Amino acid sequence: MPRPKQRTEELRRRILNTALDVIAAEGVAGFTTRRVVEGASTSLPAMYELFGDKSGLVREIFFEGFRRLRGELDTLASSTDTRADLVRLVQAFRRFHQRNPVLARVMFSRPFPEFDPGPAEEEAGRSVREHVVGHVQRAIDARVLEGNPTDIAHVILSVAQGMATVEVAGWLGTSKASVERRWTLAIDAVLDGLQPHAKASRS
Repeated sequence: MPRPKQRTEELRRRILNTALDVIAAEGVAGFTTRRVVEGASTSLPAMYELFGDKSGLVREIFFEGFRRLRGELDTLASSTDTRADLVRLVQAFRRFHQRNPVLARVMFSRPFPEFDPGPAEEEAGRSVREHVVGHVQRAIDARVLEGNPTDIAHVILSVAQGMATVEVAGWLGTSKASVERRWTLAIDAVLDGLQPHAKASRS
């Protein structure tokens, strides 16, 4: 009778989920493959067979982060108020950072020297950007915004990422009211500056 397969998809998911738990609890400095395999009740050879090496495991964490972020964005319903939809999208991006600060760091700051994102990793990020581009295009079609949708999407994501990173680090304010006020100021400044009448007044 053949031996049951040890390197199963269930084991792969268990290792990946454990890795996400370890990185959330221990941070980048405390993340080791040994802690992951101990938490997943498996072995280093099994992990290496499934993921190749530590960089392969980090790569899968990177992919999983973008899958989760895109999944959260996909739950947002569209409305006839395209500006409000963009604000909700930014707030969803913010919540993702709040709930997953270390995972967001892996996705956007590249803290592991052994992990160098390549074309496949860029594609994972592109899925999120294209989702934002779609919302921006709706706002342009509604004459709420004006400009290149890809450029605008990059700006919105960059501002949201920067604000979220500063907030998680505790540098955005000492009270909930001040933090919320600064988020509103940043979002309104970007969206107001991209309105058709705002561009016309500068020309």
